[in-house]
Amino acid sequence: MKTIHFALVTILLSSCHSATKKELADSENQSETFDWLLGNWERMHEEKGKHTFENWEKVSKNEYTGISFTMQNGDTIKQEKIRLLRQSDHWVLSVKVPEEKESIAFPVTELKSDAFLCTNDTLDFPKQIKYWKNGRKINAKVSGDALEIDFEFERID
Repeated sequence: MKTIHFALVTILLSSCHSATKKELADSENQSETFDWLLGNWERMHEEKGKHTFENWEKVSKNEYTGISFTMQNGDTIKQEKIRLLRQSDHWVLSVKVPEEKESIAFPVTELKSDAFLCTNDTLDFPKQIKYWKNGRKINAKVSGDALEIDFEFERID
């Protein structure tokens, strides 16, 4: 009887241990994907009198939220709510500006441990949004057919 009880406990513990190892591995893979975005960032080389910020938080292993805003003379003149959400087997970047009712979805079409590219060809601008880690900074580029806007951010927290 003790042998059967010991065997059952051993099987139960090893299956829990396997599940925990898999969950940790999945969690580590997910966190490696976008955790480099986390924190408070300020755009470098902004127009005189303007300050643009981007702040990112991790909600869960499947969701990151951000806010981007530009200040001028103490007033917010532009704001975007940003969300990276894992949907089934892919990631989607959603951007919501106050003047629009709905968020605009940009499926992630390329994904690396320190960069990602999102594409929505149904729009005039932007068609693509790209983020990448650049040492201790992050860069972003929004682009359409004939226009590209580059962003370089440095950590402020």
